[in-house]
Amino acid sequence: MVDQRKWQGDAIPMPEGLPETVIVSPDTHRGKRLPPGQSRTKKWPVLDAYGEPRIDMEKWRMDVGGLVNQPRSWTWAQFQELPRVKVFADFHCVTRWSRLGNIWEGVSTRELMAQCGGVKDGATHVLAYGYDHGWTTNLPLSDFLKEDSLVALTHDGEPIEGEHGGPARLIVPQLYAWKSAKWLAAIELLPADKAGFWEQNGYHMRGDPWREERFG
Repeated sequence: MVDQRKWQGDAIPMPEGLPETVIVSPDTHRGKRLPPGQSRTKKWPVLDAYGEPRIDMEKWRMDVGGLVNQPRSWTWAQFQELPRVKVFADFHCVTRWSRLGNIWEGVSTRELMAQCGGVKDGATHVLAYGYDHGWTTNLPLSDFLKEDSLVALTHDGEPIEGEHGGPARLIVPQLYAWKSAKWLAAIELLPADKAGFWEQNGYHMRGDPWREERFG
């Protein structure tokens, strides 16, 4: 499936000229924007494991727990009030397409950790939970806390549609896109790595696109 509303022009969006308040993902400064084995798409394909879940926004919660000093839970209204950032980043799917030059807006992962009183000693990894049938994905804490990582609420100036993982989607631009969990429901900090859904089915535990870490 393809979202016809998200077509880009021929010109590759560049970071030059963006407002100073926009966080620019370091990979967008590379001379060659496409990682090995990737091809640029001007559209935004729709891919997921189970299909879009139904989410009751009256019951929506964002929970953060595990090895944080103060576990937190936000309603949708409360989450909207958190400080926001904008991030300019590329988006690389493990199925070999890349959408270049996206603008995401939402709550930075660093802000979330600050809201939770910081990270406890011993935390090394993150497990992200989606609203889609208990789906999970794992990633190193160091990648989760990169400056360009966030829980995104908008994409290119519009609320993220449900088919693309809205209302809130984890975005970790420096890893393959399956690590950017759709329909984000919860984040758990762990003392060790723990395989998520795709990782249990043969995908790489980290997923660095520049090293072609597609499969474990």
